[in-house]
Amino acid sequence: MKIGYLPLYIKLYDDGDVDRTVLKKFYEDTTKLFEERGIEVVTSDFCRIESEFKTVVKMFEEAEVDAIVTWHAAYSPSLESVDVLANTKLPIIVFDSTPTANFSIKNGTEEIDWNHGIHGVMDMCSMLKRYGKPYAIAAGHYLESDVIDRVYGFVRSAIAAKKLDGMKVGLVGGAFKGMGDFSVEPAELKKRFGITVETIEPARLAELSKTVTCDEVQAEIMADRQRFEFDNNVIEEEYENYTRASLSVRKYIENDRLGAFSVNFLNVDAEDLGTMPFTEACKAMERGVGYAGEGDALTASFTGALLAGYPETTFVEIFCPVWNKNKVLLSHMGEVNYRIADGKPLLRRTGSPFVKKIMPYAGYAKMKPGKGVYVNISRDKDDYQLLLTPCEMLPSKNDIPHVVRGWMQPETTNTTAEFLEKLSKNGATHHSTFVYGATVEELEYFAKLLSLKTVII
Repeated sequence: MKIGYLPLYIKLYDDGDVDRTVLKKFYEDTTKLFEERGIEVVTSDFCRIESEFKTVVKMFEEAEVDAIVTWHAAYSPSLESVDVLANTKLPIIVFDSTPTANFSIKNGTEEIDWNHGIHGVMDMCSMLKRYGKPYAIAAGHYLESDVIDRVYGFVRSAIAAKKLDGMKVGLVGGAFKGMGDFSVEPAELKKRFGITVETIEPARLAELSKTVTCDEVQAEIMADRQRFEFDNNVIEEEYENYTRASLSVRKYIENDRLGAFSVNFLNVDAEDLGTMPFTEACKAMERGVGYAGEGDALTASFTGALLAGYPETTFVEIFCPVWNKNKVLLSHMGEVNYRIADGKPLLRRTGSPFVKKIMPYAGYAKMKPGKGVYVNISRDKDDYQLLLTPCEMLPSKNDIPHVVRGWMQPETTNTTAEFLEKLSKNGATHHSTFVYGATVEELEYFAKLLSLKTVII
């Protein structure tokens, strides 16, 4: 995670010999605060005129920063910077803060010199909007508010948006026949988002399976014994065969540098994979690789993008409403990001009636409590839209242990019925993503960077 930290200033003040000492210290102090959050910061001199902005933004581009974070040290005329900022491909995040927390004229007029950047912020943002350049803004005192964390959140969303362009999504077994909501043409995904959809060839999976060594299988099983609670229905030889098949999927992902993948469980018998790799789907999300079920390239790719900025992201599906408690059960056959598991998942033989060659195993987990955003990407008549709902994942008891489960409560609707009605009124698909630790504001910015319409429920 890397930002270019751009301080904006005005040459008029330098010509008048205005002292910058307080402002330089603020810039240094806030740089350290960003670094404390794990952000690599590329710094620059104070920029005042267009040529300086051009030089610094070019430096940020060459450094391949994830976003430019601007800070107005004082008023800075927008026409010195807006052409440069509007035409860079880098995302813009406006950090609006001042050295003084509680400005008062009682302290004298000198403090005005280092606390009046806001009208420069307004000038620049007005022009960015006129130019059609997406930007995010976080305002507040750098020590007495959460503004630094909010900037950090916007950087995460910018990283997520960047991940889509050039992503490769692999499909095993094609799409579930008859499921239409997530069905989109690969050529359209390529044109709209830069996503490449490829078929994971059965013959290559078979060849990769032969390259998986016994030592690799045993090492994976040993790691699994630390990761999971093993159910008493595990059959060792069968689990070894399942693990070998799952590792062939991992090798394929690594060799082809896939950013996401999906498996249609109905077709794995017809493929040389021979099983449904539930645990590998979970481990892949844990490693930052996107996933969605049933051949859903659309949701898988967006889950993969969001994982780039938010590692505690998981593919989900609304299964059952709890009508009288304003919550719904999130589940799926056996796929969930293990990063968000509450306790050790229970590993057991699934007894699947759909797979005959190698019986699948799943590590069933409950989702940990915490706040986040329920995210749904869908295609309507004209374009794609992102649906966002702030939610809380509620604590879960040790109920239904043989099921992936999360009890999600929307924060913005009064009843389960209202929430579900609004989802379908807005065309939500039945596959979605849950992003722990994100805010709606951050993911609105993610959507703006992708020119997506957003609907907030």
